[in-house]
Amino acid sequence: MLAAALVLAGLAALVHVAIFWLESIAWMRPQTRRVFGMASEDDARLTRPLAFNQGFYNLFLAVIAAVGIVLAAGEATAAGAALVFAGCGSMAAAAVVLLATSRRFARAAAVQGVLPGLAVALLAAALVAG
Repeated sequence: MLAAALVLAGLAALVHVAIFWLESIAWMRPQTRRVFGMASEDDARLTRPLAFNQGFYNLFLAVIAAVGIVLAAGEATAAGAALVFAGCGSMAAAAVVLLATSRRFARAAAVQGVLPGLAVALLAAALVAG
């Protein structure tokens, strides 16, 4: 069960790296504007500094989870689990906040939150069982 939790955490980290790329690198591209429902280039230009910053938040959460995965898979299970809980728990919590903001963000919240939420649940179960 621990292995499954770490795989899900890794997938969640990859999703958040992709979100980082969209928000911090590719924000002005028409394809990215469509993903975020932003029609105009002017709107993208105005929100670019906020998106750039937000993208780095997503990257940092991915890094926290990734370091936790490495530690948990090695000899430092407790430290690794703490980092996976922190990284993936924050990802899942951010998805809840996004969904609470508006139901129209339900798909984005699912993309952002299902994998880390499952990782947290499986990790907790693995630690209790183990």
